[in-house]
Amino acid sequence: MSYRKTHRGVALATAAVAAALLVTACRPGGGPEAAGSASGVPSGPSHTAASSDPTDTAPSKASGTAAPSAPAVGASPVVRASGSPAEACTASALDAAVYPAARRPAGTGTGAVIVGFTNASGRPCVLQGHPTVAGAGNGSPQHNVPLSVARTGTASPVRLAPGGRAWAKLTFVQVQGESDGYCMSGAKPVVYPTLVVGVPGAGAHQVALADGEFTECDNKVTVTAVSAVKPS
Repeated sequence: MSYRKTHRGVALATAAVAAALLVTACRPGGGPEAAGSASGVPSGPSHTAASSDPTDTAPSKASGTAAPSAPAVGASPVVRASGSPAEACTASALDAAVYPAARRPAGTGTGAVIVGFTNASGRPCVLQGHPTVAGAGNGSPQHNVPLSVARTGTASPVRLAPGGRAWAKLTFVQVQGESDGYCMSGAKPVVYPTLVVGVPGAGAHQVALADGEFTECDNKVTVTAVSAVKPS
């Protein structure tokens, strides 16, 4: 009898354990993952761990600064402005000289001359416009006789580097005949030892020929605009 009770007790205990396992398997979250969580062992790598990849260095959006982008291969370098434009030439920045032109109207006297302007300063400057012309009475600028100027050509800015030159051509109403000559208009020819040539914004400059004087009729002169191209 005692043997039978023992055998029946073992059977009942076995059935109870099986029922408990069945209930655990059917309970939500009761799989192996739950078992691992209950045991305190992590079931996988944590998502909050720092990355071990050294290239994972994306800038923070909150910082408001972005990493500078590298220039594209073959891209042209950026050319920056060299500085502010040159200022107009001043009277003290210019040296002026005059000599007879190669192409002159027929007649007696000089007829036409070239005036050269040289930038004598240490910085670039700009000339622009048609010169004014006056005859210096007795060679004195204080006794100027302004000539009526007829302009020819378009005035454009001429940038002069230090030592750079620009030119203008002056053509007079030519004296005719021999000796003192005469004017076609009937007026009396006038002779000036020197001229006073004004440049817009760059002062007035007294010029003299190395050999000879300026002769003209009717107090008229035709002038070209200041140019970087030397006239003939």
